[in-house]
Amino acid sequence: MHFGFNNNESSYVLGTSTLCTVDEERDLGVIIDKTLKSSKQCVKAAGAANAVLSMIKRTFLCQSKELILQLYKTLIRLKLAYCIQAWRPYFKKI
Repeated sequence: MHFGFNNNESSYVLGTSTLCTVDEERDLGVIIDKTLKSSKQCVKAAGAANAVLSMIKRTFLCQSKELILQLYKTLIRLKLAYCIQAWRPYFKKI
């Protein structure tokens, strides 16, 4: 992955093999692209949370407020909190 505006994107060699260039990398579950934005990570976390939410909707017949709130705190909130602390809404339109 190459960073910076004036990067000449050199190719690097490790031993006898040339290292390939990638546009995004996943490390410890966090997805970062070459612009150092974590927006794909946020989209992935929101998709996982929506999948769990739809599973809850299909599974439970009794959808009382207390039950849904407890399931949200137990299952969905964890998916949204994981690795999203790096997200900054600097592109948010006012």
